[in-house]
Amino acid sequence: MWRTRAAAACVICRSLANSSNGIKRKSQLQNLHLVSRSIHHPCYPSSKFQRPPLRISIQQFSSLNRLPLHKTKLLNVKHGYQSHRNFWLARLASRLLKVRYLILGSAVGGGYTAKKTYEQWKDMMPDLEDYKWIVPDFIWELDELVDIEKLLKALPDADDLAKLLPDFDKIGESLASLKGFLSPGYNLVSEVIGASDLLLLLGSPGETAFRATDQGYDNDKQFKKVSDKEKIDQLQEELLRTQLKYQRMLERLEKENKELRKLVLQRDDKGIHQRKLKKSLIDMYSEVLDILSDYDASYNTQDHLPRVVVVGDQSAGKTSVLEMIAQARIFPRGSGEMMTRSPVKVTLSEGPHHVALFKDSSREFDLTKEEDLAALRNEIEIRMRNSVKEGCTVSTETISLSVKGPGLQRMVLVDLPGVISTVTSGMAPDTKETIFSISKAYMQNPNAIILCIQDGSVDAERSIVTDLVSQMDPQGKRTIFVLTKVDLAEKNVASPNRIQQIIEGKLFPMKALGYFAVVTGKGNSSESIESIKEYEEEFFQNSKLLKTSMLKAHQVTTKNLSLAVSDCFWKMVRESVEQQADAFKATRFNLETEWKNNYPRLRELDRNELFEKAKNEILDEVISLTQVTPKHWEEMLEKTLWERVSTHVIENIYLPAAQTANSGTFNTTVDIKLKQWTDKQLPNKAVEVAWETLQEEFSRFITEKKGKEHDDIFDKLKQAVKEETFKRHKWNERAEDSLRVIQHNALEDRSISDKQQWDAAIHFMEETLQSRLKDTESVIEDMVGPNWKKRWLHWVGRTKEQNIRNETKNELEKLIKCNEDHPAYLANDEVTTVRKNLEAKGVAVDPCLIKDTWHQIYRRYFLKSALNHCNLCRRGFYYYQRHFVDSELECNDIVLFWRIQRMLAITANTLRQQLTNTEVRRLEKNVKEVLEDFAEDNEKKVTLLTGKRVQLAEDLKKVREIQEKLEAFIEALHQEK
Repeated sequence: MWRTRAAAACVICRSLANSSNGIKRKSQLQNLHLVSRSIHHPCYPSSKFQRPPLRISIQQFSSLNRLPLHKTKLLNVKHGYQSHRNFWLARLASRLLKVRYLILGSAVGGGYTAKKTYEQWKDMMPDLEDYKWIVPDFIWELDELVDIEKLLKALPDADDLAKLLPDFDKIGESLASLKGFLSPGYNLVSEVIGASDLLLLLGSPGETAFRATDQGYDNDKQFKKVSDKEKIDQLQEELLRTQLKYQRMLERLEKENKELRKLVLQRDDKGIHQRKLKKSLIDMYSEVLDILSDYDASYNTQDHLPRVVVVGDQSAGKTSVLEMIAQARIFPRGSGEMMTRSPVKVTLSEGPHHVALFKDSSREFDLTKEEDLAALRNEIEIRMRNSVKEGCTVSTETISLSVKGPGLQRMVLVDLPGVISTVTSGMAPDTKETIFSISKAYMQNPNAIILCIQDGSVDAERSIVTDLVSQMDPQGKRTIFVLTKVDLAEKNVASPNRIQQIIEGKLFPMKALGYFAVVTGKGNSSESIESIKEYEEEFFQNSKLLKTSMLKAHQVTTKNLSLAVSDCFWKMVRESVEQQADAFKATRFNLETEWKNNYPRLRELDRNELFEKAKNEILDEVISLTQVTPKHWEEMLEKTLWERVSTHVIENIYLPAAQTANSGTFNTTVDIKLKQWTDKQLPNKAVEVAWETLQEEFSRFITEKKGKEHDDIFDKLKQAVKEETFKRHKWNERAEDSLRVIQHNALEDRSISDKQQWDAAIHFMEETLQSRLKDTESVIEDMVGPNWKKRWLHWVGRTKEQNIRNETKNELEKLIKCNEDHPAYLANDEVTTVRKNLEAKGVAVDPCLIKDTWHQIYRRYFLKSALNHCNLCRRGFYYYQRHFVDSELECNDIVLFWRIQRMLAITANTLRQQLTNTEVRRLEKNVKEVLEDFAEDNEKKVTLLTGKRVQLAEDLKKVREIQEKLEAFIEALHQEK
């Protein structure tokens, strides 16, 4: 019977062991390590002595929260001998009658005890909801992402696991053979045995927990002494081998799951399901941050939205850590020099293809191709250098980059320039202070996650960034510490305990949420991400730091780091985003109230909307040029052209020809000079006049105020558009050639057809001569000073030079009166005579002054004579028709002015046709191009459209947009949750 009971107990133990091979799904934390446990109780055949069974109390722990999850008790199995007595049938009947009472009492008492024990343990258990954030999000979604049934099939059965375990029967026999081993040494061995079972059940990397109760053993057993250290080492090695085996299996399953997700995303991307994909949460959040980066905080709106800020000393490995998280070598690299010259915002999100693109560009860089990677690094470097102003080393302008790929953790990181301790040659003097101010500006955000990067290969005392981080986050509630180059640190650091002190947060004067140790390559810039990951995994598998439990498994590798950073980022987002949305809602209310009070009758037009309104007004004004009448164009062109060429006609053509002796010489001189003028100067002058006329008309329409509808906020923009258009507009080059032929033919014609044209020519000549005479009189008055009337009325006098010129003028007038046909130039003897006459009066004069005065005196005399001649020619049309035969009257000068007048009219008509048919349209096209260029240049718009009204409307639009996007993001966040 004893054997039967012992066999039954062993069957029960085996059934318990087999039932423990399954996977309990009560807690999602158990999905991390899918291992089975084998429980074995030794069963001995009939013997004189029996060893009391081991009663082991096992308490399981988690490496994540270090709290007991549940407690399992193995109930004792009682063994004993049944004595042989008489009257066995009666005794059997009496005992059977008592069985029901025993069963009923045991059930009631056991139930009450179990309930009481359960309530006590339930009260003792802490609330694990407060520690739920420690576990990454993907753990809770693991049952959705991983096929559990497929995983169970892939796991080995209990028989395979039993082969990996040591032979506990033999260990028990060897322990039982030792006599007198009732000291604490035996308790230690029993703890090792219990701990090995627990380690295999939990599969916890790098953390062991030993808990065992005292066991009673037979004093007569003899045990052999076994080396405790060797046994512990053996068990740890077996544990590591088992852990690595299942870790490889999990990595293979993760890789398969990653490929499946990639295929699903690709199918959605190709539109197979014919449904519109929504923006991901991280993309929506990144858009909000992009808008905030462009937002002009004129109204002190604080941006407290979470982001991961990456700070560290220069060359500490910040860029390498970011590249490992992004899984691509996307940043420019340098050896010991500053490469990050401006903040770079990197938005990581999941997608079917591993690509990167900038916020302001549609080009996608394929991160799986080396040529695209090189182009991306070059583009980032160019943008950084362009953002740095002259005389500076770093810039505050943020470069926004989005990286998508399968398996990437969703988050927003900002890579800041490395903190330096010394300003070297070639840097701006304020470089150090600028980097500190940029870092503080990002870290002082109370919701920013600070990723502090520290180089593990250098002395801790040389760290600069740890002091800065401790100032910004003294309690370490939002700081994650990362120790890089651990492989070099393990080789170079004499005491490995120093690395342990850093990871435990005991060495640096700062606190952090978590501490991580990573390896980001061997220092070769040509290494691929895959090779770096393999090197990192190989290093930590063989590292003494991990084997000796100085580092814990969840604190190493960039993969664990990215999971922890992503989890902290989203936790901070969920906690703070609604508060920030309320803050922007309040800001929006304040701005709307200010607008209603200051601009009650105006619409809320931001800078872009105002630009569109101004653009439409300018284009309407360009179209207004086509509504100008031909008569107005021709009058303006003719008037302006004559103002430009009248001096040349009078001084270089008419006056020299008028000095000739007869009409034949006059006409010959006029024809030659007109031909030269037409070939060289006249067409060019005419085109210049037409272009200036077009500019004047366009400027008049642009700057003309239109009553109450005029908005002076557009004046600066219109002026800039006008100036830029005038710079770009070029007159048609063929216009001069065609104009030259037309002008030449017009000047060749001498036939005045009627008396009306003759009178018009005389009137044109009189107006021109009278204008010249008036100008000449003014010049003479300035030379000789005021006359006697002005001197008496205004109490002014003449200067000494004016007195000399006045005396000279009087002598020259006498000379002209003596000879009315005097030529235009003074002879030398006449100059001498005048000078001697003046010296006789006591006036010393220079010969040059005499000639200069003579030019104006003779000019006035000639113009008066020409005007008198015009009056005589009023009745000369009859003689003109007879070619002045049998007449002493000659009116060739009238014919000259008629030719000039007719040429002006024909030229004005030709230019007007070119304006209305060609140049106005080309001007409109240039205006549109200028407006399009201004529309793309935000800096130009900010410069040209300024003022409190514009700034208020711009801020109001930005705040509304931010609030709407935040509300949409919060709604999507709640839906996902």
